[in-house]
Amino acid sequence: MQSTAWSKGLRVTADGTGVVSHVGAALLRMLADRVGLTGALSTVLTRREWWPGHDRGRVLTDLAVMIADGGEAICDIDVLRHQGEVFGPVASAATCWRALDEIDEVRLRHINVARAKVRARVWAMLGQLPVARAAGRDIGAGVVVLDVDSTIVIAHSDKEGAAPTYKHSYGFHPILVTCDNTGELFAVRLRPGNAGANTAADHLDVLTDAFAQVPTAHRRHLLVRGDSAAATHAVLDWLTEKGRKRGRTVEYSIGWSISENEHDAITTLPTTVWSPALAANGGVRDGADVAELTGLLTLPGWPDGMRVIVRRERPHPGAQLSLFEERDGWRYTAFITNTRTGSLQWLEARHRAHARVEDRIRCAKDTGLGRLPSREFAINTAWCVVAAIAADLIAWLQLLALHGDLATAEPKRLRYRILHTAARLVRGQRRQWLRIPKSWPWAEQITGAFNRIAAIPAPG
Repeated sequence: MQSTAWSKGLRVTADGTGVVSHVGAALLRMLADRVGLTGALSTVLTRREWWPGHDRGRVLTDLAVMIADGGEAICDIDVLRHQGEVFGPVASAATCWRALDEIDEVRLRHINVARAKVRARVWAMLGQLPVARAAGRDIGAGVVVLDVDSTIVIAHSDKEGAAPTYKHSYGFHPILVTCDNTGELFAVRLRPGNAGANTAADHLDVLTDAFAQVPTAHRRHLLVRGDSAAATHAVLDWLTEKGRKRGRTVEYSIGWSISENEHDAITTLPTTVWSPALAANGGVRDGADVAELTGLLTLPGWPDGMRVIVRRERPHPGAQLSLFEERDGWRYTAFITNTRTGSLQWLEARHRAHARVEDRIRCAKDTGLGRLPSREFAINTAWCVVAAIAADLIAWLQLLALHGDLATAEPKRLRYRILHTAARLVRGQRRQWLRIPKSWPWAEQITGAFNRIAAIPAPG
């Protein structure tokens, strides 16, 4: 009886006043304003002799806040719109549709320029860029690590661009670039479902956008990681050329397909050249070894200085092995890099840290990318850019205003603990006060975050 007694005498009415929900969304909205994102988007989306009822920079920022808050459809903007006592005037769903429909290729480029400008300001506020890590150690102070990968977004209806995918599903095949240092989503390119995984032109487009997102002061040393889909002549030649610019180092660590040439080279390796691989914590990985194949391979046409490193490990139960692997019982994977220093074990562990991009993609799908709202490809493309802005807002909130476990929490946890918090709205002393229940475990962290964001100097 005790387990059900909590609802005894409970009644629900719809006549409450002074209570607002999704208080944490105001954190993101205020952050966007204070770092200059709203103003920058307003500037680049302004058109001559055209005065819309709702500023388009404000509309896109509100859409990004709605997506970060867990919205999955444009009509979810009503969650903010119907709390005007806190958020003020918010555009309707119809206006949001029109705003997305107005974004063409030219405006997409302008939006990316605005994002890069604001990102430079945010990174300047950080003082020191977070250092990416692998195998329990820093990859290098000042090294900006970019992870490129593609994913499948399932479509449950016949949308423009939706097509059968190589994974025998139906939908889209976007390609993304994330920053391992900060968790930001630098660039995303929506592609039809039948787009190739190793299409060099698409990789170059998204990498070009991502490089432009790196603030100029931090472009001196870049590391690009990817899987074997990025291992094409065009991509590697482009990265090599970028690294030849004066004062800039561009390293790569990219998966490499193992063919008969690699099989032949592996069979000639003496047992003594294999070194134990490193685990994620920096210790020795039991049952895994690494070795270099570069000197045993003929690599005509590939960039000078490219190294091929192979890893072997005992397969887990149920793993699918090739005929070559079945002969000796090892499972082999390889990657290429132009990094000249560091042990093979360290370079291989640094490459395996690329797997974190899967977590970034999963979070991106949970923040707008997983459900595309329109039948029109152009609107869905604009939606993906707004989703990237939403991912950036979450990353900036964690970098600039949160501490402890919330600074590394995934979006879903942030929503349950911060963004969806309810509070009482009180007016007095010519101010509005949001009073969060003192019993809420994360109340102090929310108020602290508000104070830190409010202290950010207004953009000039």
